[in-house]
Amino acid sequence: MSQAQIGIHGIDLVPQGTAYGLLIGLSILFCGVILIAIKVQKAYLSEDSATSEMFMVANRSVGTGLTASAVFSSWMWINETVLSAAMCYRYGLAVPLWWGSGLCFQIALMAALGVMAKIRVPYAHTSLEIIKMRYGTVGHLVFIVLNLTNNVFGCASMILVGSQLVYGVSGMHFVAATILIPLGVVLYTAVGGLKATFLTDFLHTAVALILIIFFTLKVLTHDAVGGIHGLYDKVVATASENYISGNYEGSLLTMKSKEAIIWGLILKFGNLALVVMDTAFWQKSFASEVNSTVPAYNLAAVAVFGIPWGLGTVLGLSARALHHTPIFPTYPGDITDTEVSAGLVMPYLVKALIGDAGIVAFFVLVFMALTSTVSSSMIAVSSILSFDLYKTYFNPKATDKMLLRASHITVVFHAIFITGISIALNYGGANMTWIGYFRPILSCPGIIPLGLTLFWDGQTTLAAIVSPVLGFFTGLSIWLGTAHALYGEVNMTTTGSGLPALYGAIGSFFSPAIYSVVISLCKPSKFDWREFLRIELAEEAQIHADDNKSDPTGTQTPNSDTSDPERITAGKEKSLAVSAVPAPVRTAQLPLDEIQHPFSEQTLKELHRWMKIAWVIFVVLVLVTFILWPRPLYRDYIFTKSFFSGWVSVAIVWQFFAFLAVVVYPLYDGRYEIEKGVRGIANATRGFFWEKKGE
Repeated sequence: MSQAQIGIHGIDLVPQGTAYGLLIGLSILFCGVILIAIKVQKAYLSEDSATSEMFMVANRSVGTGLTASAVFSSWMWINETVLSAAMCYRYGLAVPLWWGSGLCFQIALMAALGVMAKIRVPYAHTSLEIIKMRYGTVGHLVFIVLNLTNNVFGCASMILVGSQLVYGVSGMHFVAATILIPLGVVLYTAVGGLKATFLTDFLHTAVALILIIFFTLKVLTHDAVGGIHGLYDKVVATASENYISGNYEGSLLTMKSKEAIIWGLILKFGNLALVVMDTAFWQKSFASEVNSTVPAYNLAAVAVFGIPWGLGTVLGLSARALHHTPIFPTYPGDITDTEVSAGLVMPYLVKALIGDAGIVAFFVLVFMALTSTVSSSMIAVSSILSFDLYKTYFNPKATDKMLLRASHITVVFHAIFITGISIALNYGGANMTWIGYFRPILSCPGIIPLGLTLFWDGQTTLAAIVSPVLGFFTGLSIWLGTAHALYGEVNMTTTGSGLPALYGAIGSFFSPAIYSVVISLCKPSKFDWREFLRIELAEEAQIHADDNKSDPTGTQTPNSDTSDPERITAGKEKSLAVSAVPAPVRTAQLPLDEIQHPFSEQTLKELHRWMKIAWVIFVVLVLVTFILWPRPLYRDYIFTKSFFSGWVSVAIVWQFFAFLAVVVYPLYDGRYEIEKGVRGIANATRGFFWEKKGE
């Protein structure tokens, strides 16, 4: 069997038995921890995942800290860690900065979209509900395909990456690794729903950030590297043997790198699609408290910048400085281009400088990044299949219990399906780099039409349906046509080159805007935003019909808790109470002029204020990370030792800021729930032992 069929098998850095033990052991450990946490939530925090609201949108009650941690974790894919080091090794220190800037503005944009969604459609569960309300069945089905394709392809590609890494460093059979990675995630996601993924996201984030900081500092302070100054000296000393074509004077220490900019631009388009077209990010927005969306998303956006910047710079340059020395695993040979594309630079360096303990830690980091992505994708796809397909088209009268059962089944189905897709991608010869180039072309066409759904009342149904389809074929044609024009043939190598992928991504992203505007203006019409309220309120009332019957006054929401001071404060700001929902028959028949927004005027003013703040932050982030920071450095300049020292020092400080923002702060933000849960466990334990003693 060829390498293209089974991945890139590098040097065995860990025995197969150890690899199997780590994957299985970590799955069991995390599954057990999360299932215990779910039991504690249900018993002492009145949070029961046995309802569709809790399963899909966590009762819309998640605070700022936990939301920020969950968004950060969902966006801390394995690419930001493993592949950022590999691409820095390939093109120099420009890549990690472009990578960081290619992660943050998308989350900031999602903050603005999330607030607008709360204003326009306050009771949505998925972004596809919004499409269904406005464009009907055909538009709904088109965007279901776009969202599912984006989710499935993104998740499967991450499993592919992780499986290839496990195979590359241990020799474990690729199919076995592909099956084991998502296995443990299925159980706690199927049982716990979205709130379970919030909890696992927090645990993943905490462990992964500790390991990221550990790897960065451990490598940098190793005697073979010699600290920041030692790293600079070694990179300069080996400059002649590490000449990078397309960089200013072939240096690794310059921001003027043609290939790095191409890679950075492709990454920006692809990542934008992975956020906006991923139902998981919309769900986290719907699940957050009214006043939590913007601060939580932007906190995560700023924090995530430092991960590829610090880790990628230190590990990528260290590997370049040491790859021709006897301590490196490939010595006296060199790292091949295929090994770099498969992301083996980081594990090779970790093995060289930290040893077997480092490889075990590397496995843990890979597991954290992968399972976070998989669990988030499972809930997103489960919500689409259960709510947008099953309830909408197969069983419109589905009860809450039936909807929850469908969600559980689709979680398992999705796990099996993405495992198969991952195996198919591997046997097709795909690697991390090719997937990163192809993904924007596949996922970008729906971004602008989806955004216009919330922000432009002039987009017509025909425009929303046709423009993404035309945009995809436009991007695909440009991608394949450019590859053929530049290289004379179309294959995995030519389509995995930078320029064809960049031109294809640009066409795939921008052309739907042109198509949408032109088609809409041919036969203009205006959409009344109040339609969102009528349809959505009716849906919400139907789901909670049983609650309304049992509590006709509607004075209290399920799972409300008046003993928690944090919840009392938050309750003043929240207007997403089920009690605000009128009876379904009345609402469905009300004229538009009689429909009232469920939010109070004060809450709406707050949301509009948050939206302005969100757009300001988005514009500032784009200006700083696209222009004000990198543009002055894109010149004939090689970093001096002092400038390089400051560069790396700030990147490391940013990692610690990320730890404080998405690990320490969520603990403080959720201190009342933590205290209540601990108190409940302590009382239960004390009662148990008193009973035993009484016997």
